[in-house]
Amino acid sequence: MFRSVSLLSKLRSRIGQQSSLKDSVRWLQIQSSSSDLDLRSQLEELIPEKQDRLKKLKAEHGKVQLGNISVDMVLGGMRGMTGLLWETSLLDPDEGIRFRGLSIPECQKVLPAAKPGGEPLPEGLLWLLLTGKVPSKEQVDALSKELRSRATVPDYVYKAIDALPVTAHPMTQFATGVMALQVQSEFQKAYEKGIHKSKYWEPTYEDSLNLIARVPVVAAYVYRRIYKDGQIVPLDDSLDYGANFSHMLGFDSPKMLELMRLYVTIHSDHEGGNVSAHTGHLVASALSDPYLSFAAALNGLAGPLHGLANQEVLLWIKSVVDECGENITIEQLKEYVWKTLKGGKVVPGFGHGVLRKTDPRYTCQREFALKHLPDDPLFQLVSKLYEVVPPILTELGKVKNPWPNVDAHSGVLLNHFGLTEARYFTVLFGVSRSIGIGSQLIWDRALGLPLERPKSVTMDWLESYCKKAASS
Repeated sequence: MFRSVSLLSKLRSRIGQQSSLKDSVRWLQIQSSSSDLDLRSQLEELIPEKQDRLKKLKAEHGKVQLGNISVDMVLGGMRGMTGLLWETSLLDPDEGIRFRGLSIPECQKVLPAAKPGGEPLPEGLLWLLLTGKVPSKEQVDALSKELRSRATVPDYVYKAIDALPVTAHPMTQFATGVMALQVQSEFQKAYEKGIHKSKYWEPTYEDSLNLIARVPVVAAYVYRRIYKDGQIVPLDDSLDYGANFSHMLGFDSPKMLELMRLYVTIHSDHEGGNVSAHTGHLVASALSDPYLSFAAALNGLAGPLHGLANQEVLLWIKSVVDECGENITIEQLKEYVWKTLKGGKVVPGFGHGVLRKTDPRYTCQREFALKHLPDDPLFQLVSKLYEVVPPILTELGKVKNPWPNVDAHSGVLLNHFGLTEARYFTVLFGVSRSIGIGSQLIWDRALGLPLERPKSVTMDWLESYCKKAASS
């Protein structure tokens, strides 16, 4: 597991029970026999049915149009354009994300937790995303044990990270570690040996489960290397996925363990059109293995308009406190928000490319804060921002969604429990997203999805086309 004690010493010197839901939500709990506890066996049963379903869909409805493409869509980042198959989750503009048909509150009710009434275990969501079925606690415990058994990270991965300056951005170090993990890709080995395409999903499954198991270890190493003088905390074989990640980072309070379980779960997947998910799918469509695909996804996640936003939110909130104090009034806050906007900047953590209501991922984090840290000054400031920012953005008239997104809250929760290093926050996001991207990559290969190759055009072509359309 992890690394031997001797190697660790050398490194120290280096820097529930389920209730029925509404009929439209399709889920099933399986009673646990020995075969039921094996996730791969579950997939082997499901894949032929899904393959037949895809063939039938294509044969019977392949020519059905899903909408019209406008020039605005082409010039506007393809927003509103339906163009991807993504089985694991679906984002509704008003309801928010649904994981295999289940909303976040529903997942909190039916997915197994570490303790009664606790937050859902990320392993349970992984099972749900892959199978479409709500797992039993026994199935989740078996998967948790399997992931721990896969969490061995070769020493050369750490050496690759150590070759970078300790001042390198945490996402740079994290992505480097993921690329180094690729050396052990089962898919690459199988492809080079001539594996039949009908079996592509099998080594993809091995790579994806290994990747999901190992990224918390790599991410924790990056954190301890940068912020804790290289003092490594080894994996604990008694802890679940989210709790172990928190433990390896160096945070063991029960509330922090619960927060990490919630954080990993709600950040895991957000359908396929966002930058990181789409990037992972795109790169994998060329039959790049899950390590290469996920490393590419991480580089997209590192952008300020995507995963880096959670870093920017906490830094901005702290700038409000530095300038105005913790006891800022509503009127003072309004002035600060207007000053930010008039300065040509955005208020980070508000708005979303698809959502048109408050992000449910924000709401569940707010509920966590109300339960565990209601008097935290930064949480109280976040609550005031919820009251102040949307009306101002609505008044501007340029924002389709003035409501807070997932990034508006996560940093304050992490900060409260001692994880104060904002530059690291996107790495947490990356660990979480491995679950969603890895799950979909398995289904990409199981369903035989093709190389992605959309058509691009020039401005000359667009102008010419529009002139012809206007004259016809």
